[in-house]
Amino acid sequence: MKELKHLNKYFKKYRLKLLLGIVITIIARLFSLVVPNYVNQSIGVIENYFGEAISLSQAKSTLFQYILIIVGTALLSALFTFLMRQTIINVSRYIEYDLKNEVFDHYQILTLDFYKKNRIGDLMNRISEDINQVRLYAGPVIMYGMNTVTIFICVITIMFIKAPTLAAYTLIPLPVLSILIYQISKIIHLRSTKVQEFLSSLSTFAQESFSGVAVIKAYGIEPQVNQELQGLAIEGKDTSMDLAKVNAWFFPLMILLIGISNIIVIYFGGQMYIDGKIASFGLIAEFILYVNMLTWPVAVVGWLTSIVQRAEASQKRINEFLKVTPEIQNEVTTSSPIKGNIEFRNVSFTYDDTQITALNNVSFSIKAGQTVAILGKIGSGKSTILDLVARLYDISEGEILIDGKPIKELNLNDLRKAIGAVPQEAFLFSDTIENNIRFGNEEANLEEIIEVSRKAVVHDNIQGFAQKYDTILGERGITLSGGQKQRVSIARALLKDPKIYLFDDCLSAVDTETEEEILNNLKQASKDKTTLIVSHRVSSAKNADHIIILDQGEIIQEGTHEELNNKEGYYKELYQTQLSEKE
Repeated sequence: MKELKHLNKYFKKYRLKLLLGIVITIIARLFSLVVPNYVNQSIGVIENYFGEAISLSQAKSTLFQYILIIVGTALLSALFTFLMRQTIINVSRYIEYDLKNEVFDHYQILTLDFYKKNRIGDLMNRISEDINQVRLYAGPVIMYGMNTVTIFICVITIMFIKAPTLAAYTLIPLPVLSILIYQISKIIHLRSTKVQEFLSSLSTFAQESFSGVAVIKAYGIEPQVNQELQGLAIEGKDTSMDLAKVNAWFFPLMILLIGISNIIVIYFGGQMYIDGKIASFGLIAEFILYVNMLTWPVAVVGWLTSIVQRAEASQKRINEFLKVTPEIQNEVTTSSPIKGNIEFRNVSFTYDDTQITALNNVSFSIKAGQTVAILGKIGSGKSTILDLVARLYDISEGEILIDGKPIKELNLNDLRKAIGAVPQEAFLFSDTIENNIRFGNEEANLEEIIEVSRKAVVHDNIQGFAQKYDTILGERGITLSGGQKQRVSIARALLKDPKIYLFDDCLSAVDTETEEEILNNLKQASKDKTTLIVSHRVSSAKNADHIIILDQGEIIQEGTHEELNNKEGYYKELYQTQLSEKE
């Protein structure tokens, strides 16, 4: 159970509620223990009546009192059992809530490299199915575990006090039970781990299939996908059946052993009654009730063992990600005001997952308020520069300075708050258009949202929808066209009103006329703001204060539009080609 030690901090947090729940559990079980004793005494009353030791009226009066006590204690036991569940199960839900938040918070601080190496379906399974397995350990296991321990201690103690020899005979099957539980639990642990790993694979497959359903339909490969799912389903069935077969041994074995204990009580108890070693026949009935009171606790031991083993396997998977240390660390706690000066000094960067060198000895300087355009072929390193400015990665060599300070010496939160980024692939959430734009500034009102939407030339499109700004978008903004998604993302960045704008080829899906209008609006909106524009179009770059041309991670040209257009090279060729295409 070493992996489950991670939950100790939560048990400590809710220790008062847990202690209260444990006390209530003990009280509930103590009330339930009253019943067998009074059943014994009731049988004794009947024996006394037939032995003519008491009259019929005395027998009836005494039995009525005992029945009231039995019913009353049963009701009190039920009440405290209800309170027990309300206390301990609620704590398990609190722990589930805290653990999900802990995992989600950790997911958010992990770097992009982590998400490149791990599948989304697996991440989702660990924060949902795995945590649910852990919750069962934090709730039902504690509740039923305490219930079992209390019953065992109290019942066995009472049995030995009342008839030691008969109690010893009755409990003979228990050592056998302990050995069986120990052996079977080891097998359960291994098979539970396999089940959880399979569920991650299934979640990943389903998530990718649903996200890529348009491609699946376009290529007509539904039969192949169904066949793959069928293969996974068969694998899942076999894996789950392997676990179920082991679990299936528990309850029959428990019932068998309890049944043997009942036979022992009746046989040896009867012999002892005949031999006069026990005074009352009611003691045998009392022992039978005690043994049957042990039935559920003994049977539940196997179930609890299974839950603990599954929780251990799940918590191990959760801990694997919680132990991942983010490569990007915020080492500065003080505030870092950002003005917008950016400088790259001999920067080189290699992606860890592919070992592709995206930038090689790149140096340039941008003053606050300048607009710089970055052009180049696909894979030349343009987007990488924007990622490094936002410190989504740490560089391999060289130095990046923001306002004259190394980027690692800035407060990471302040740096990213000062940046308005529009990625190459616009991502929108399954929410209203208004809320998607407000993502850039949660305190903005509708008038401000409409204003930035006009600047992004998307307001008229939004007005064309039946619900206008209250239109709910599909997953990843599928309701909108590519160009509309890009313009909503631009509006989101404008609403943030940051010190630094990062536009990553964000006008690739709009026509040239709309592009020209948006660029003119951006020029006004980004006045006195540092702006980096990555593009494949000269039209997006020609009005920039400075233009950088990249090729295979190196700067091959830089200057203004006039300077670059007056010299032979990549920029002039690209400008003439795109100009002729436009004409």
